[in-house]
Amino acid sequence: MKNPNIKWIYLLILSVIWGSSFILIKKSLLGLTPYQLGALRTIITGIILLAFGYSKLKDIPKSKWKWLLISGLLGSFFPAFFFAIAETEIDSAVASILNSLVPLNTILLGFAVFKIASTKRQVLGVIVGFVGTAILILKGSELNPNQNYLYAGFVIASTLMYAANVNIIKRYLQFVNPLAIAAGNYVFIVIPALVILFFTDFFTAERFNNPDLPNAILYVIILSVFGTALAKVLFNTLVQVSTPVFASSVTYIMPIVALIWGVLDGESFSMLQGLAALLILVGVYLSHKRRA
Repeated sequence: MKNPNIKWIYLLILSVIWGSSFILIKKSLLGLTPYQLGALRTIITGIILLAFGYSKLKDIPKSKWKWLLISGLLGSFFPAFFFAIAETEIDSAVASILNSLVPLNTILLGFAVFKIASTKRQVLGVIVGFVGTAILILKGSELNPNQNYLYAGFVIASTLMYAANVNIIKRYLQFVNPLAIAAGNYVFIVIPALVILFFTDFFTAERFNNPDLPNAILYVIILSVFGTALAKVLFNTLVQVSTPVFASSVTYIMPIVALIWGVLDGESFSMLQGLAALLILVGVYLSHKRRA
């Protein structure tokens, strides 16, 4: 990219799109089970990406396909189900704040797996971020005793997968077309999603008589088109024009967008949780490489 500021434009657009994804997941769950939501999201996104990116697949080197498989599973397939499962028990705003752990986990995995050196400042950021996470989860479980905050583990697991994915894209798929990466991911994961959907009760008459189903499917379509298909291509581009840590810093703005949506939808949020969220973002800031 000739314009060095283009990465900031991508970052802002992605923050708004992904920040709105959490409330869309919540609304979709009113008419769908988590497994139906995850499967439909994957299938619809796959159809869109393969329709637009099929011609790009032939340009992908054979040596890259194994990384596309791993990237597809970690960056798209499992998180689509994990976030849906998590939001059956925890608020959408809390899920978005926990998602802010992605940059911190990017650094941890970069150091542990990909042998990317970390500074003392980054290590401090990781510690501060995890303290904030602990407070957020503990206070959330106290504020919402009817919610099972163990389900926050699904979000945390997803952040580890996202972190691994961003390092894989940067190291092994740096020079592959961003649309080809996204389409290549879904070559592998659309069929498993179809199998999962088949084994749910989605195709039963009872499911189609559910009055909440039409709106739920509409939310999934919006989520798939913007929150997954378009966002995947934008994110892959962002990784290539910046660094893994900068790209994962999309989580700076996402929680603000998601929190606004959550409050408008009647979700409760305490001052202490706000402090915990701030700690997480401070941790992300400290861990952010200045050169990114």
